[in-house]
Amino acid sequence: MERHPRTITVGGACLAAALGAGLAMAPAAAQPPTQSAQQSQPTSAQGRERIDFNDGWRFTLGDPGGDSAPYLYDVRPDVKQSADGKDADARPDQAAKVERAGVPLLKPWILPSGNAFIKDPSRRHARPAADPAIDAPYARLGFDDSAWRQVRLPHDWAIAGPFLETGPYGGMGRLKTWGPAWYRKTLDLDAADRGKSIYLDVDGAMAYASVWVNGRLAGGWPYGYNSFRIDLTPYVTPGARNQVAIRLDNTPESARWYPGAGLYRNVWITKTAPLHVGQWGVHVTTPQVSKESAQVAWRVTLDNKGAAPGKADVVTELLVLDAQGKASGKPVARVTSAPATVAPGASADIEGTATLAKPRLWGPPPTQQPHRYLAVTTVRQDGRVVDRVETPFGIRNLRFDANEGVFVNGEKIPLRGVNNHHDLGALGSAFNVRAAERQLEMLQQMGANALRMSHNPPDPQLLALTDRMGILVVDEVFDSWQRKKTPLDFHLIFDDWHEQDLRSMIRRDRNHPSVIMWSIGNEVGEQYTDKDGAAIARRLHGIAREEDPGRPTTTAMNYAKPDMPLPAEVDLISLNYQGEGIRQDPEFEGTDRIRTPPQYPAFHATFPDKVILTSESASAFSSRGVYFFPVHPANSSIVRDGRGGDSKLQQVSSYELYAVDFGSSADKVFAALDRHPYVAGEFVWTGFDYLGEPTPYYGARSSYTGIIDLAGFKKDRFYLYQSRWRPDLKMAHILPHWTWPERVGQVTPVHVFTSGDEAELFVNGKSQGRQKKAPLTYRLRWDEVKYEPGEVRVVSYKDGKEWARASVKTAGEAAALQVSADRTTIDGDGRDLSFVTVRIVDQAGIDAPRTSQRVRFTVDGPGELVATDNGDPTSFEPFPSPERAAFNGLVLGIVRAKPGANGPITVRAVAEGLTPAAVTLQARRHP
Repeated sequence: MERHPRTITVGGACLAAALGAGLAMAPAAAQPPTQSAQQSQPTSAQGRERIDFNDGWRFTLGDPGGDSAPYLYDVRPDVKQSADGKDADARPDQAAKVERAGVPLLKPWILPSGNAFIKDPSRRHARPAADPAIDAPYARLGFDDSAWRQVRLPHDWAIAGPFLETGPYGGMGRLKTWGPAWYRKTLDLDAADRGKSIYLDVDGAMAYASVWVNGRLAGGWPYGYNSFRIDLTPYVTPGARNQVAIRLDNTPESARWYPGAGLYRNVWITKTAPLHVGQWGVHVTTPQVSKESAQVAWRVTLDNKGAAPGKADVVTELLVLDAQGKASGKPVARVTSAPATVAPGASADIEGTATLAKPRLWGPPPTQQPHRYLAVTTVRQDGRVVDRVETPFGIRNLRFDANEGVFVNGEKIPLRGVNNHHDLGALGSAFNVRAAERQLEMLQQMGANALRMSHNPPDPQLLALTDRMGILVVDEVFDSWQRKKTPLDFHLIFDDWHEQDLRSMIRRDRNHPSVIMWSIGNEVGEQYTDKDGAAIARRLHGIAREEDPGRPTTTAMNYAKPDMPLPAEVDLISLNYQGEGIRQDPEFEGTDRIRTPPQYPAFHATFPDKVILTSESASAFSSRGVYFFPVHPANSSIVRDGRGGDSKLQQVSSYELYAVDFGSSADKVFAALDRHPYVAGEFVWTGFDYLGEPTPYYGARSSYTGIIDLAGFKKDRFYLYQSRWRPDLKMAHILPHWTWPERVGQVTPVHVFTSGDEAELFVNGKSQGRQKKAPLTYRLRWDEVKYEPGEVRVVSYKDGKEWARASVKTAGEAAALQVSADRTTIDGDGRDLSFVTVRIVDQAGIDAPRTSQRVRFTVDGPGELVATDNGDPTSFEPFPSPERAAFNGLVLGIVRAKPGANGPITVRAVAEGLTPAAVTLQARRHP
């Protein structure tokens, strides 16, 4: 690959310059936070078209004649059925051996799709000379698919259910996600497209995708979480109608959580001239950053798919983006590169730099603002524009200090993060910008400033949101390497695909300022394999450093100890639960489970120059609005019947003291962090409940670990984290609710979460005492309060002055519904959403916290009900159902405007015996 010098014009001055050899840990760029067509690159006049390819697909389950053998990517181990609900930290197993001799496979035709991400040319894959010997009727242009279901992408075909109420399916959310599925859509190309390169860009497809064009296998990608590109040029006919078909073959037992199913992210058609910027071919870095000036550096990779050498002139302009991601004002820099000649079938790199005075820095709120810029790269050939690519980025400086933690632009930023899986609750895995934005807004309201992508590459639009909102990101690629956690997980393809998957993720995401580190694995089985496991980590670390020298690597470790070889291979130490200690309770003595004393000091002593962070903390359990008695007296407890849990109800108490066997309550985590101030911070497991992995009750559908439940309703734990992460917010929160008619005269402990340092509690005006937080305590407890109906009130103080008040009242009989929407104006694009909350209240408007009446939604006007939920992990009501029982007084309806909608949408909620309620939304016509 050739490299070319460049000439720089900044503020009218012209000079030659050289790219600095060192890169600060500050590469930074982003995509605007849009769902589909707004992301399209400009028009054919500018040489590139990026076309939304989401509408008008046809979909069906199963293969022609029910015969899947001709479409097999690779031979898989024979799995009869494995046990559901094994411990989440169980030791991963060695891969099973399979016999491939004589079995026809599509693998030789799929592997070449990843060649661009294999560094060593000798290891790249040659496509067989002939097409596979398959007559694939679903891939032919003339096939009649009129009986297939018409769908719009993103699409998760599994989320509608029905739930698998019995059997070993809790780990994957009790929804059937496995089996072959086909999607078909025609692609009309103009005669003017002759000579162009035509690409299919898929942001995510679950899983083992094979792409067929006009009956021929064009390529594919096995890993369901990565974005990928298929070159359609050899298979399409310009000036004609072409047929695109995508087959997916998600496997059973492929994950420890709900993976989703289908074409669940956006799909695009990209048309370019033969000489064009390559896939993710602009890499922007900021090697030198201060408040006074910043050096911006970039590398543009040009691909020449033509038959003749191409001479290119490249100009890069830098512009300021406003808060909405739109370019404003004139360019702040303009760089003209020296002409470059790219040989046919080859690539060349064009490099450039510019220095900006008084840069607008990207950083996390509230103390900083996430300012962004836009690099516009224009490629000309013979004076004609043949390509133009826009690359949003941010200017910021990162510093990692082993004794102080993470610094952004010189300011210490404690990591107050959460983990999230990729499902969006009742919407499943089908990505929706507004649904993800709502989650991030709630997390920021709690005080979170960081997000770990557990345990896979996210939708690129999620990173666009974290860029815009100023949220720090740990971008993670794998949950397993060669050793398996489930029989058919990623370990099956690790050897063939780890390089392609890691390089492609980093190339796609490395321009995002929100991404601060790369995680190459999560709790991998190679923690147990000594030097062999460390060798794999070393290879993955090396790949990451080649692709992006400016960010550190890490891997999340729940077993590896400081004296083992694996931790030495990564830049940062990420610990899952080890900082607080794992299974230190006496009842675990003599068991074969992981038992680990607190590890922060040992790791800090062994790696004094490495930052330590907790990549997974807590894994605490609770069911929103559920409280069990008695309440455990300690600040953290495992869950057992009579000890925070009820295996018959499959619910966990919301006193927020209870955790998985290997985890800890939030209180215990806070104390461990405060005892070890050199730890950079934490990522709580998890921000939101998610589908699947419903420890401790695998008869349920969804997890108990979220700070916020699956429907997006806050648990009490939300306010515990808010009291710590937002110390300047005047807040107080009381638990439990105060409607216990069966507990009159019985001890009913009252706990208070407050950002104050002391508080006084009153029951019906009578003081229960004033308490001050002791060192390393994070809640105030009145454990001897006896229940009497009425009002519980708390007055909190800080530094001796009144700080905040809160109260809860006893509710009467349920009398009415109250309806509210998170937003009452939404775009009429068929994608924007309003989340409508229904509360059951008594005659006085007090929440009735133990009610479960069935609520029915109706929608009038140009809108539709997408899904409902109530946050109950044991509910098997299908998500599309318009009727759902309340769970402890709350129900959610998710509403969207129909495409092209303009006008009022009325959402009504009714329940037998209760006064109904409604809310009116306004759909605005989408431009």
